[in-house]
Amino acid sequence: MSTRSVARRLRLPSLGGTAPTAGVARTADRRLGYALVAPVVILLLLVTGYPLVYNLWNSFHNVILSNAGAPQNFVGLKNYQELASAAAFPAALARTLGFMVVSVVIETIAALGLALMLHKAFHGRGALRAAVLIPWAVPTVVSALLWTTMFDSRSGFVDYVLGILHLPGSQTTWLAGEWTAWTAVLVADAWKNVPFIAIILLAGLQLIPGDVYEAAKIDGATAWQSFRRMTLPLLRPALMVALIFRTLQAFLVFDIIYIMTGGGPGTTTETLSYLNWQAFLVDTNFGYGGAISISLVVFSLFIAGAIVLVMRPRT
Repeated sequence: MSTRSVARRLRLPSLGGTAPTAGVARTADRRLGYALVAPVVILLLLVTGYPLVYNLWNSFHNVILSNAGAPQNFVGLKNYQELASAAAFPAALARTLGFMVVSVVIETIAALGLALMLHKAFHGRGALRAAVLIPWAVPTVVSALLWTTMFDSRSGFVDYVLGILHLPGSQTTWLAGEWTAWTAVLVADAWKNVPFIAIILLAGLQLIPGDVYEAAKIDGATAWQSFRRMTLPLLRPALMVALIFRTLQAFLVFDIIYIMTGGGPGTTTETLSYLNWQAFLVDTNFGYGGAISISLVVFSLFIAGAIVLVMRPRT
């Protein structure tokens, strides 16, 4: 086989010929990128696309599994109108947004402090970094059961420690009151998710060149000025990623609520995802549940878009 034919098969420029233009090379790279990404995209469409389309179809039909023989008639926007007029929906939406804002703010501040600490050089830093990941690695069901036991008013560790330190709350039935139940949920949620945010922010901190801080120190910048004018702006991409993931997780919170409070006391800790679970698995009303699911998707896209719009790097 000639050298020219081998080069043609390998799509290389023939010996003595002209090199391919930049446009041809970019097209080839783009096609290769599409080919490499295509299997993952197809898999994601199969895993997430079908349930989304199925829920969208349910939301426009009367689908109640307890009425097995009833026809699944097209009802248009009836399920959405029922959702908008339900007294539980605005209350659950307010509780969900409130939990999302409070938990994300507290956890991001705590995670940023933890990431800054882990970014410093000290003896045993590697072991501490590994230990920080333990709460995040624990399954949510296990951590929720753990914190439920710790907040138990009779045998819980929390009341015992508060009593020893003579602090308020030492004789509190945490999961029996609205605000104390939310406090317990926030503590358990922070213990679980602060390491996740901290690791993302730590990765962003390690990408910041050390020369930047040395130049600022030579110019006489204080530690606070360096943090505010250099660390935070340069950390913006990592912070945006962390906020998107954590905010959407907080907005869709369900498992920790289900395990620790069961939506109670009463309905004071019910979130939108909890209402969705009730519609699907308790009431078996897939039409109404589909409407809630699609609403959650719309809200999530809006929240993610807002974060990207606010946090995107400024040029």
